[in-house]
Amino acid sequence: MVKILVLYYSSYGHVEALAHAVADGARQGGAEVVVKRVPELVPHEVAVQSGYRLDQQAPVATPAELADYDAIVFGTPTRFGNMAAQMKNFFDRLGGLWARDALVGKVGSVFTSTGSQHGGQEATLLSSHVVLLHLGMLIVGLPYTFKGQNRMDEVTGCSPYGASTLADDGQGGDRQPSANELAGARFQGRHVAEVANLLALGRHRLESATA
Repeated sequence: MVKILVLYYSSYGHVEALAHAVADGARQGGAEVVVKRVPELVPHEVAVQSGYRLDQQAPVATPAELADYDAIVFGTPTRFGNMAAQMKNFFDRLGGLWARDALVGKVGSVFTSTGSQHGGQEATLLSSHVVLLHLGMLIVGLPYTFKGQNRMDEVTGCSPYGASTLADDGQGGDRQPSANELAGARFQGRHVAEVANLLALGRHRLESATA
């Protein structure tokens, strides 16, 4: 059984909701799953004033532990068309793992949230993929076998680059992930688990053949 880390940052709970859906899907795909978050950088008093979700139960991850997993699925909200500073700060602390090739060959995947339909979901996912490539990870997205991507009857996130959600209802109100968006996140989690399991099986057979 492969071991998967779902690692996220969430200010208001939208990415957190997707993270748990991704984890559910990965478990359905036959993986052992751990859900963790990256550290908050915003001062506590500012987070309180801004209405941040401060009751998130997921433990905080450390950079060193990423080497213990077969696959890592990263979740981050979008900030001006790019990943949030909290996630970027965590990535910037992975230099030690990069230096010893500790993440090379592991599966990497990304999901996101924006406050509007055109708030930079795809830009955030694609720019995050660049970081994963520098770390030597094998990128897995959300293939079109998830047919929810083709829906035209409702406003929805999700793209071939990864699951996503919209956090604003268009009138300044809070919008939670839709059933279709959560289904996309579960599909992505299961797909990551299946790919990671196939890679693990192939490596085992290769090692057995060359032993």
